[in-house]
Amino acid sequence: MATSWLAVDPGCSFTLQNLPYGVFSHSAGQPRIGTAIGSNILDLAVLQSKGLFQGPHLRQSDCFSQTTLNAFMALGRPAWTEARARIQALLRADEPALRDNEELRKAALISQSKAIMHLPANIPDYTDFYASREHATTCGTILRGKENALMPNWLHIPIAYHGRSSSIVVSGTPVRRPRGQLNPDSNAQPHTAACKWLDFELEMAAFIGGPPNALGQPVSTAEAADRLFGLVLMNDWSARDIQKWEGQPLGPFTAKNWATSISPWVVTFDALQPFRCEAPGQEATSPQVQAYLQEPDRHSFNIQLSVEITPLGNTTPTVITRSNFKHLYWTLEQMVAHHSVTGCPMRPGDLLATGTISCDGELGQGSLLEQTMGGKQAVELEGGEKRTFLQDGDTVTMRGWCEAGGVGLGFGSCTGQVVSAHP
Repeated sequence: MATSWLAVDPGCSFTLQNLPYGVFSHSAGQPRIGTAIGSNILDLAVLQSKGLFQGPHLRQSDCFSQTTLNAFMALGRPAWTEARARIQALLRADEPALRDNEELRKAALISQSKAIMHLPANIPDYTDFYASREHATTCGTILRGKENALMPNWLHIPIAYHGRSSSIVVSGTPVRRPRGQLNPDSNAQPHTAACKWLDFELEMAAFIGGPPNALGQPVSTAEAADRLFGLVLMNDWSARDIQKWEGQPLGPFTAKNWATSISPWVVTFDALQPFRCEAPGQEATSPQVQAYLQEPDRHSFNIQLSVEITPLGNTTPTVITRSNFKHLYWTLEQMVAHHSVTGCPMRPGDLLATGTISCDGELGQGSLLEQTMGGKQAVELEGGEKRTFLQDGDTVTMRGWCEAGGVGLGFGSCTGQVVSAHP
């Protein structure tokens, strides 16, 4: 396994095999594009300005001098593969171009501790899917009973709703408890108040890249792989009491449009290839999916996930969820194919979220709604505090990592603290 001339601590998320992309700023400067390596950020705008990207897909581009990743995402997979190979080469222990140029190293390397992270892209549109069978079954059981847990269409199409990109925030941004219209019993007089049933949802989300498909032109599952740029962690904050009242018949609206947190570093699908695995579900006993949803290379990724809650004034987090991306019933390629089957254009920077990622077993539930069976049984935290839903001051931290054959990489974390509602 190749090593870098730059020190990378054992167990670090950002290895030479990872090299995720992000947008950062420092010293009050404008946002810049970089890649994470160890505890540092490599400034790609500096490398581009010095003519270090001379491959056929990048030599005429100024994509790394932009303030978002959209232009780079738009170039497509050949450019992504070329950039990754070049960055890896420049950081390898046997490559002197950057290693032995002290002036260039000082200009191009910034400590992550001195950087401010920003959203990786301008997000034109955001769609949130409902792709975990375990999550859909548990939520359906809470709402409709065990006999009617899955709606009739769930095994036929990837269900989704159109989210609000304007309220997507980068990890570390405080999240204010929303106010909205409530009617907890659904048979009383509705009123407006602060949400009482505040929840997290453990998700991941894929950034779309490549040239947009034309209006009216679908993207097939085979083509979808080249439209998937990379993955981030996501917390789809949810106001469950607002959702309960407004969620019929058209689904989530103000219960979901007020805050969604994502991790700052985008881990590419090129980096995730060593962690490919078989995708579950859709067995012979399941309904056969329509032709446009069938896949020539059906797969998933073995990405371990966790959620921690740390109450205000407590320094000890409690891990309350352990799940894995590989459990999703619907794949990302199927999500792209279904999203575009009507001819919907998919644009660089669009974000497709998986929905809550739950699995069977202890701590497998990816939300408090599932863990507490709708608020009926509390979860105990370190120090003895209990939660049915989140309280003001709680910090929720999500993590993701991969390990296989001695190779490991991580996504960093996605963190947000709940602050009190506006009076």
